[in-house]
Amino acid sequence: MINLSFEVLNATEQHIKFAEAICKEMEVSAMERGTGISKRTPEQVIAKIREGKAIIALTDTQDWAGFCYIQAWQNEEYVSNSGLIVAPQFRKNGLARQIKHEIFNLCRQKYPESKIFGLTTSAAVMRINSALGYEPVIYSEITTDEHFWTGCKSCVNYDILLSKNKKNCLCTAMLFEPLAETISTDYLQSLSTFQ
Repeated sequence: MINLSFEVLNATEQHIKFAEAICKEMEVSAMERGTGISKRTPEQVIAKIREGKAIIALTDTQDWAGFCYIQAWQNEEYVSNSGLIVAPQFRKNGLARQIKHEIFNLCRQKYPESKIFGLTTSAAVMRINSALGYEPVIYSEITTDEHFWTGCKSCVNYDILLSKNKKNCLCTAMLFEPLAETISTDYLQSLSTFQ
């Protein structure tokens, strides 16, 4: 593992030029791993950047190294972070963890009352999500918004999802609930008063 440093920040108009390369890497990565991933278009990535709903990681030479974005569902009851990708040459350097941390903060800033969820087949992403306070859940605990599930149509596992009536698939659903965090904090504080 090489010790590299990256700038991880909110994506802006100046980062639109990376949209095509980001989408291409998402597609190549999914094919190489043989796992499902919803296909994204450069137009979708550009829209997320323009809406202020994306995080990008840059190298010291200002090339893209990683990316992720957020999307609200069901009148902002839920928000997902999606499209996490790290360029192959920068993997295994902790960059995905940095990006996930920043995208989580962006979710909390823009949608403080929303439940945050994600679907993944990656054990590394599951560990990162767990460290952020996500819990594995059944699919019925995440959004029922049909538009979200339409995004799964380009996934190689879409037939499995349909055969299970969208109740499960090969991805693990993970959920962060702001209310649960508040309850846990309040509970821990109440315990400290008894000591």
